[in-house]
Order: sequence, then C-alpha cells, then structure tokens
Amino acid sequence: MKYLLVSDIHGCLPALEKVLQFYDREHCDMLCILGDILNYGPRNSIPEGIDAKGIVEALNKRANNIVAVRGNCDAEVDQMLLDFPMMSDYLMLVDEGRKIFLTHGHIYNKSTMPKGHFDAIVYGHTHLWELIQQEGTLVCNLGSITFPKGGNVATFMTYEHGVFTAYTLDGTPLKQERI
Repeated sequence: MKYLLVSDIHGCLPALEKVLQFYDREHCDMLCILGDILNYGPRNSIPEGIDAKGIVEALNKRANNIVAVRGNCDAEVDQMLLDFPMMSDYLMLVDEGRKIFLTHGHIYNKSTMPKGHFDAIVYGHTHLWELIQQEGTLVCNLGSITFPKGGNVATFMTYEHGVFTAYTLDGTPLKQERI
C-alpha cells in the first residue's frame, strides 16, 4: 500500500486540494491525517482559503480511504461533520511487519516517545518537518501544509515499502529515509 500522510491542515482548502491532487496522481491507497483538520487554532492567523465546509466535503468523499487522529485544535463538533473516526490520540499501523506509530504530536513526539518499540513515529503539531533516525526509530514530523514554521515550506509525506518521502506542497521531493 502507498500511504499519503498529512498534518495541520488548519481549515485551508487550497492546500488540501493540492495534497489530494498528488494523492490521485501518485495512486495512493490511504490518506493518513494526523490532526488539526478544520480549525486554524488561536495561535495562528486565519489562513487564506479557509473553508471548513469545503474540507469536510472533500474528505467525506474519500472517507473509506482515510485514517485520522485528533489534534490539539480538533473538537467533538469536527467529528460530528466528518464521516471517518478522528478522535483517537494515536493509531498503530503495521505494514509488511513494520510497526508505525501515528499521532498528532502534542502528546507523543521525539521528546516524549510512546512506550514500546516502533520502527517509526509519525506526527506533526510543531509545523517543522523532519525525517531523522533517533535511537533506532525513524522520526517523521510531517510539518504543515498551511502554516509551515521555522523558514520551512509546506510539506507532507508518503510511505511505501518501508520508505518515507517528504514532499513540498507542489510535489517536489525533499528527503527520503528507509525504516
């Protein structure tokens, strides 16, 4: 399976549309959304192209191919609108024998790792993308497609056959790491 992983959409429909175009063009099988889907949050500016209803419509059309977790800006009312579960703090994915921990990043991250061994931990939250090995675990911070910080560009990642690849919002590859 080919997974597209994205975090911190924060209500920006134009950014999500670019990700979904990549998803279709690259024949991805599953969309993994790691929180902060509809709400831009009190610490961020209102993004250009904010359209929570448009995001709900675009994602609900793909609900059968979405797994998601709750971010710190997500609320129960968001779950009422979305046709896929998104209120869990984490998910565990096992792919070809590899254990991958998916979370938003406000609870578990590279500084506060979950208990147990995982081949990779994937999160967002900080809006700072990175793809590094840390103590035998691949740490994948997806960054943000709407509010990249620290001079970064908007980013998302794919995962297929043990390989994570970071991309800019326009689909340019940035870095690749194997579990």
